[in-house]
Amino acid sequence: MPILSSKRLRTLRTLRTLWTTTAVAALALGFAHPASAADINNAKNAGFESGLSGWTCSASSGTTVSSPVHGGSAALKATPAGQDNARCAQTVAVKPNSTYTLSAWVQGGYAYLGATGTGTTDVSTWTPDSASWKQLTTTFTTGSATTSVTVYTHGWYGQAAYLADDVSVYGPDGGGGGDPAPTIPSAPGGLTVSGTSSSSVSLAWNAVSGATGYNVYRDGTKVTAVTGTSATVTGLAASTSYGFQVTATNAAGESAKSATVTGRTSATGGGGGTVPKHAVTGYWQNFNNGATVQKLSAVQAQYDIIAVAFADATTTPGAVTFNLDSAGLGGYTVDQFKADIKAKQAAGKKVIVSVGGQNGTVSVSDPTSAANFANSVYALMQTYGFDGVDIDLENGLNATYMSQALRSLSAKAGPSLVLTMAPQTIDMQSTSNGYFQTALNVKDILTVVNMQYYNSGSMLGCDGKVYSQGSVDFLTALACIQLEGGLSPSQVGLGLPASTSGAGSGYVSPTVVNNALDCLTKGTGCGTFKPSRTYPDLRGAMTWSTNWDAAAGNAWSNAVGPHVHGLP
Repeated sequence: MPILSSKRLRTLRTLRTLWTTTAVAALALGFAHPASAADINNAKNAGFESGLSGWTCSASSGTTVSSPVHGGSAALKATPAGQDNARCAQTVAVKPNSTYTLSAWVQGGYAYLGATGTGTTDVSTWTPDSASWKQLTTTFTTGSATTSVTVYTHGWYGQAAYLADDVSVYGPDGGGGGDPAPTIPSAPGGLTVSGTSSSSVSLAWNAVSGATGYNVYRDGTKVTAVTGTSATVTGLAASTSYGFQVTATNAAGESAKSATVTGRTSATGGGGGTVPKHAVTGYWQNFNNGATVQKLSAVQAQYDIIAVAFADATTTPGAVTFNLDSAGLGGYTVDQFKADIKAKQAAGKKVIVSVGGQNGTVSVSDPTSAANFANSVYALMQTYGFDGVDIDLENGLNATYMSQALRSLSAKAGPSLVLTMAPQTIDMQSTSNGYFQTALNVKDILTVVNMQYYNSGSMLGCDGKVYSQGSVDFLTALACIQLEGGLSPSQVGLGLPASTSGAGSGYVSPTVVNNALDCLTKGTGCGTFKPSRTYPDLRGAMTWSTNWDAAAGNAWSNAVGPHVHGLP
């Protein structure tokens, strides 16, 4: 919950009571002109495919966006500011003495849906922050002389922007001419396997115009239904191949099935759970250093792994704890933080706790400190719901005892543990280095190493030549050391700052990052260094940080995210 003034809090409580009462009253009046086969959606431009045509938004708070959308190619995005709650409304023609179902799909910040001028009892419903699309629904009955009502959406003061799509005022035709009745959508295209584990297969496909949902089939049997263009099918046997198809749905019916793709689960073991085959990692700052202050719920959807920075050292050797900086984050509470972790996980993301950082010193140098590290990290996973841990110790580590600690943690957490590392460039120049040794020691439980290709001096590439930071060659020639030094391509990612403010040096444009990814995975976009072979299973990219990314308008994740997710 956001921190509200006492006046707004009293208002919110009053509205909640009123909305509950009116919703019951509306349902009780539902006998008036019940829905029939001739009922239609009376809203115009209900999916915002024609921009804001037919809609009026207060204080120019609304616009349309092409992503994310619930259906079609557009959605409404409205941003509260100051004393404006970003109200967007439309006047809809209705019939007197009739019952209508009002619904809309929403995402993002606090979102409200309601109708006024009904001639009986006006209604409204709402939902707090939502990381994925959620449908709001209520009903109202028109009065004996009512021929139009105003339907609206709005957010809440000082909260994040909300998204709305596929608004419906479903009931008798009011004569105002709503959107054309939907037709059965076409079959989805572009179905691919985006990731696998020993018990799951992740799928992704292209959006279908006019679709409001999708059904996923495994070997001809429907196994799940989703509203987005991705899904993870779980409960599968290890080392087994399955055939998958997807259909698109809307109010008119279900499309034909897509072409079949085959997904094969991995053998048991290995780290990362259901992390996508190609993933984007972002560090979330648990402090305010001038970057955009974020709640976890505001982290851009392109991030698959969110590393919470940072855990804190304690007086017990090797042990860590976590202290949410509520004051520095605008009153963000622990309960909100935990709820946001669950919401991100429900959206298919992984949230892990990062240990270390530039100023973080945690020493794991003997069996006792190794046990303390494993026990304390596991306790944080249980308390906050973290999916795993990121090792970002920039002051060196002991390969023997850190490996011991991580294996102990894996034994407690199980195969779903997400284990990442973020070494500096100097740490991965040779397999004899402690960081590189640790990565190889725990290779069977390691998810990804996102080396920091920034704040670095010149370094050797795998061809023995010297490369300076800030170029495609620096990224590809140094990544080659890890790729040829024993790590699986799926355990290698490229770590870059999200903006020039995110690091002292080493920032490169998203285009350079994408070129390096293409060079390593497809052999295209290379500089003077060309790897001797390609690595199509390369995991992806990482950035410091989601906050600096947000401060720059999410330019990094908007460019690199889709590119990573589109890798072969």
